[in-house]
Amino acid sequence: MTTTTTTTRTHGTATTTGTDHLTPPEGAGADRRAARIAGALYLVTFVASIPALPLYHDLLKDPRYLLTGGSDTGVLVGAFLEIICALAGIFTAVVLYRVVQRHDRTRALGFIASRTIEGAMIAVGVVCVLGVTTLHHDAQGASATGGTALLGAARGLVAVHDWTFLVGPGVLPAINALCLATVLYRTRLVPRIIPAIGLVGAPLLLISSTGTLFGGWDQVSGPAFLLALPIATWEFSLGVWLVVKGFRTPALPTTAPVVDADGDPEPEPVLVPVPA
Repeated sequence: MTTTTTTTRTHGTATTTGTDHLTPPEGAGADRRAARIAGALYLVTFVASIPALPLYHDLLKDPRYLLTGGSDTGVLVGAFLEIICALAGIFTAVVLYRVVQRHDRTRALGFIASRTIEGAMIAVGVVCVLGVTTLHHDAQGASATGGTALLGAARGLVAVHDWTFLVGPGVLPAINALCLATVLYRTRLVPRIIPAIGLVGAPLLLISSTGTLFGGWDQVSGPAFLLALPIATWEFSLGVWLVVKGFRTPALPTTAPVVDADGDPEPEPVLVPVPA
């Protein structure tokens, strides 16, 4: 509930406006709904993202995929799931904004920006994969020379997909954690162990992506999996907690006392009627 008091002092007019920011019951209910929706969206990103790489495997790893006569149905399903994952990721930040911005508006906006860029990177990768399926269809009736040309174009699209996969899901979840987990750790809106895992996992994921960038290991490999595990644990545990428990109630902020120019408390003002 927001209350505003205006007081006027005789012999020198002084107007003091104080605002007490308390969470009304309907606001608390809205926060609970936001927590459950955001938690469900976090879990959707897991369900949608895990099958995508296996469904893409042949297209991404077989250099002569275009020259085979296999079906693209699995690839199309994977593309659909990745679009769901990208949208769910963006909406987690949008839904959580109303809560996070009360404590740190800058990080709330940063979380939305990072999630949006991550979703955009995923979408670019999906477009590249869909482009390969179109070339796959065209290659079925092409000559040997034409098929070779299409094969080169397809490998270029696969290369773009691989780089978007590194920059999007490989880097930006660390930025997401640095924006969101910092606020949640400081405010204790969820148990501190959950954002702590995210804050530990963020630099580990950046190390993993840096190693991939400079050829130390593949993005889909044992070292990359181990380094990405904490950030995945943070996101999954946050999703489960928000769905099951929601946010804890933070301490209500108090209104600072009114002081004069010397820093001394102002005397209690005298209320006088104000003519209409």
